Amino acid sequence: MMHAGLDLSRKRLEVQLLTDQGARVEHLAVMPTADGLLDLVGRVARYRQPVQAAIESMTGARFVHDQLELAGWEVAIADAIKAKGLAPLACKTDKIDAWVLAELSRRDLIPAIWLPDPGVRAERERARWRLHLVHHRTALKNRIHSTLMSFGHACPVSDLFGVSGRQLLTALALPEPWLGSVTAALQLIDQLDGQIDERERELRAMGADHPSVVLLRTVPGIGWVLAYTIASEIGDIHRFASPTKLISYTGRCPLVKQSGDRDSAGR
Repeated sequence: MMHAGLDLSRKRLEVQLLTDQGARVEHLAVMPTADGLLDLVGRVARYRQPVQAAIESMTGARFVHDQLELAGWEVAIADAIKAKGLAPLACKTDKIDAWVLAELSRRDLIPAIWLPDPGVRAERERARWRLHLVHHRTALKNRIHSTLMSFGHACPVSDLFGVSGRQLLTALALPEPWLGSVTAALQLIDQLDGQIDERERELRAMGADHPSVVLLRTVPGIGWVLAYTIASEIGDIHRFASPTKLISYTGRCPLVKQSGDRDSAGR
């Protein structure tokens, strides 16, 4: 068995190869692209041994993981904070980080994270993209409200962006460049409304056959979009050993900090 520690940066992937006995075999550096990873697999293949690799969780790590797994490697993605806790270093370089990961792999000490399969990743991307669009729309609406307050205009309607609210905005006499900013923001809001509606129709259609979505819909207050979002973020619920683990993962578990006479609660 060959053990490979992978340290990823934007332009390079540092690779340290170790034997089962811990002897350093070779240090390699390749581009973290499809061609670069293919070249890495070919260079390591000459040792004619199965490869077990580890890489820290970060942007781009999943791409490296997927490409190397397709090439026959066994790749674990390590929790970056836990990995540093297992092997704190006084001197830190990319080469040393790669060696540490290879050593942790050799000792079977990788604090591996759960990696969703491509199907779950696609579900998350759909839900997160819709939420991203909603955040943009909310920011634009808040900016318009702030502009009105800056010029002393009250908002007498419950929905400033409904029919009566739009009529109010049209009748307002704002100076430039604020009038142009409000007009442009309204146009962007209309475009985002169309995009969000389309995404929500897609989520509802895909969630109709999703067993977790159907079950979540039985909870009062949870609609199609929220149910799909919750289901995609949880993924395989069987990976949680207990309900407590699931609640902790969601960040909704109450937290108590106590020291002497001081108590504080939070999440």
